[in-house]
Amino acid sequence: MTTIPRAPLILGLAGLIPFLWGALTYLSPALQAWGAAALGPRFVGPYVQIAYGQIILAFMSGVLWGFATKADDRRAATGYALAVLPALWAFFMTGGGPTGAAINLIFGFLGLLMLDAAFASWGLAPVWWMRLRLLLTAVVTLCLAVGAFL
Repeated sequence: MTTIPRAPLILGLAGLIPFLWGALTYLSPALQAWGAAALGPRFVGPYVQIAYGQIILAFMSGVLWGFATKADDRRAATGYALAVLPALWAFFMTGGGPTGAAINLIFGFLGLLMLDAAFASWGLAPVWWMRLRLLLTAVVTLCLAVGAFL
């Protein structure tokens, strides 16, 4: 595997901030109280993670759609169909309270990782893609697990 380019790595790691912040504010009542007072209650705990997780799954649908545009055979139609799944998952599976939403987001991000692997195996993603996605998915799912299981 090749090295992850600097810009995607830095931006990908920066994209973890809301998930990390949500986990930290879930674990620390004092930090949660400060965050709720300073930023508002939807920007702490599992609430920030759920809202941001929905956005990221939808964003990743767009990324996969972009990968599908590189296919020129029947994989293109399959790629387009698969690309919409993360956004649909986020839309339909994140209601019903913070615990259920967090668990469904964990499954959504793990499913996304499988889609990433499929697009990578078809040669549609950059060669470094899976290194980045494995790192980011591991952190995201651990952060979501804090809100779902602790």
